[in-house]
Amino acid sequence: MPFLINQLRRLAMLGAMVGAIAILALSALPAQAQQPIKIGFGMAQTGPLAGAGKSALLAMKIWEEDVNAKGGLLGRPVKLVYYDDQSNPSSVPGIYSKLLDVDKVDLIVGGYGTNMLAPAMPLAMQRNKVFVGIFGTAVNSEFKYPRYFSMISTGPDPKTELTRQFFESATGQTPKPATVAIIAADAEFARNAADGARANAAKAGMKVVFDRTYPPTTTDFTPIIRSVQATNPDIVVLCSYPLDSAGIVRSVNELGFKPKMIGGAMVGPQTTAFKTQLGSLLNGFVYFDFWFPAKTMNFPGANELISKYQSRAQAEGVDPLGYGFAPWGYAYLQVLAQAIEGTKGLDDAKLADYMHASTFKTIVGDVKFGSDGEWTKARVLQVQFQGIRGNDIQQFRDVSTMQIILPGEYKTGDLIYPFEKAKQ
Repeated sequence: MPFLINQLRRLAMLGAMVGAIAILALSALPAQAQQPIKIGFGMAQTGPLAGAGKSALLAMKIWEEDVNAKGGLLGRPVKLVYYDDQSNPSSVPGIYSKLLDVDKVDLIVGGYGTNMLAPAMPLAMQRNKVFVGIFGTAVNSEFKYPRYFSMISTGPDPKTELTRQFFESATGQTPKPATVAIIAADAEFARNAADGARANAAKAGMKVVFDRTYPPTTTDFTPIIRSVQATNPDIVVLCSYPLDSAGIVRSVNELGFKPKMIGGAMVGPQTTAFKTQLGSLLNGFVYFDFWFPAKTMNFPGANELISKYQSRAQAEGVDPLGYGFAPWGYAYLQVLAQAIEGTKGLDDAKLADYMHASTFKTIVGDVKFGSDGEWTKARVLQVQFQGIRGNDIQQFRDVSTMQIILPGEYKTGDLIYPFEKAKQ
């Protein structure tokens, strides 16, 4: 009997040693062996917003790889879980329900653009989730959700900011333009931008001689441009999406319409395909942008991201340059990562408090959010296409055909005015 008891004791001691060794081994495992932190989102991979969505997604994948190569976050790897929202707002609520209820993601971020972010807001609010979106214009102006954060540098008054400097550029001319036409798609982003354009026109003392929305399904813009042309406005503000912007540019050129200044809140010119397809037809148009590799915008890490992105762009079938959207796809995940590390956890309430209180270092510059989730300081670029010859991509790669005319601290060139002069 003593022999049996001793044997049992030895086995117990051996079991305890094995257990201790197993615990030590588990604690020594790298982050990649731990449960991942899952970040879920919808992102346009098909439909009219796919150009931007695909570009942003590749940058997000690069961020995921960069973070995991450094050991992940909180000692855990990061995993992106995403679905194609098909550029269709009606698909968005179902995607985020699936992410939270089926995929059990830890955190959510938004897809690309106002029209895709707004439909996700009610669910984010219902679940009390932090929600960071890219390129949403005034998404939170009606919701007023304290856990929403906007990665777009339109500042505290996003509706007016998109066209504020467009009007500022116009009113600085001699003689000062007196009349304006406003054309907008009947969709969330464009309506918001048009509201801002009306406010800016009133502030500038300009008379609005044409103000009309068009259905998002419009493909022939010739009748609209003819109607605008008949009112003979000095300047024209366009609040349009990519396909609309392209159709309007073509119609303006085909009809020989030459207001003194035209552009404003155009989505589309930020992508390489838009530039190479339209080429010299773009000369003279003024549009908004947020970043491209101009000598005045060399923020730490931006060019490194673009180099990685461009080395993979062709194989991934995305925008070959990536200037318009890739840095923002990377940067908004940088913000979320810094908040996770700053709070040492994934609690949405703590993350939101931290994000309101902190300044974030990103590849698109420093980011500070106000109480409504918008940037506390605006940084919208007013850019004019100048000197484009043909459709060669190289002239857009070195950004010589895109001159930043405002704001002054980022300026690279002067406005060519009137529009007709830039067409020569």
